[in-house]
Amino acid sequence: MKQVPDTESPRKLKSDDNTLDRGAADGVINELDEYAIEEALLLKEAHGGEVTVLTMGPDKATDSIRKALAMGADKAVHLVDDALAGSDALGTSYAIQQVLGRIGFDLVILGSESTDARTGMLPAMLAERLGVPQLTLSSKVEIDGSAIKVQRITDYGYDKVEATLPAVVSVVEKINEPRYPSFKGIMAAKKKPVETLGVADAGIEADKVGLAGSASEVVDFAEAPPRAKGQIVTDEGDGGVKIAEFLASKKFV
Repeated sequence: MKQVPDTESPRKLKSDDNTLDRGAADGVINELDEYAIEEALLLKEAHGGEVTVLTMGPDKATDSIRKALAMGADKAVHLVDDALAGSDALGTSYAIQQVLGRIGFDLVILGSESTDARTGMLPAMLAERLGVPQLTLSSKVEIDGSAIKVQRITDYGYDKVEATLPAVVSVVEKINEPRYPSFKGIMAAKKKPVETLGVADAGIEADKVGLAGSASEVVDFAEAPPRAKGQIVTDEGDGGVKIAEFLASKKFV
């Protein structure tokens, strides 16, 4: 689960290192990760086991962890260390791999992408690092013993994909409807365990994460220009012609 800036708030990059200014907006659970949490809870209710929320992020990510616990997750692990700041997708997948290797897992469930970076690459990178099957863009998940089956969304419908646990799954918003934390859940979340790990605790090599350890970087950026005033076309009997000419000038026709 990733904490991201609220999409309803203004978002900006920092001029000193070209990274996202996470302090400039309220932090919330990444929307697609809420579907991942809900799917984990549904699988637990159907098959037993426990749900652990794993987050890599700054101290303020604790707020999102508590919400996930209030939804019904059993415990959480918070990977927090200044050395992680600025990690790209490769560095992030490496750090999460290290933590998962430490705490163990049967099934890792993620949202298909985050609303801040929108790379959509982390699930595949993580599965490759862990050496387990990846079942991405899933709109339905079924488990039968050690077998897992998903419906993977495609442009033409969906594919049926099968694998054997352990595995990594990413989900889309069509898979379920995330529950709201109840008052009872909010109160119970206060007593659920949250383990905090630093880079050294998780066996993470500091030179493979953070801004300096990332394989990609933002070289430059600029704010989007203000939206230009639209062109008003008055129909004087030739409205159709004017629209056609406009579409042709934009190479739409």
